[in-house]
Amino acid sequence: MTDIQRIAHYEQLLDRVTEAAGELEAALEKFRSVQDDAAALAAYYESGDWRRDFEDDEAGRLPPDLKRGVLSEDAVYNALSDNDRLSAVLKALE
Repeated sequence: MTDIQRIAHYEQLLDRVTEAAGELEAALEKFRSVQDDAAALAAYYESGDWRRDFEDDEAGRLPPDLKRGVLSEDAVYNALSDNDRLSAVLKALE
């Protein structure tokens, strides 16, 4: 490998590492910024309000055009589980 090829090769590596670090930093900031939202979602999911809303949906008392992914037990459980798993990964990296 010539010196020009070597420099070009390592320049590409530098670009990839720099880009990945920037993307990860942005993702981490976004993840940190929604932790209060995750806590509020967990509190709602564990509350009587969620159960009543779920039952209202099952009984057809909610508007048919209402977005209701939050009433899907799997969607909320999976989102909160992912959040907890990723929080544990971040804590392990400290």
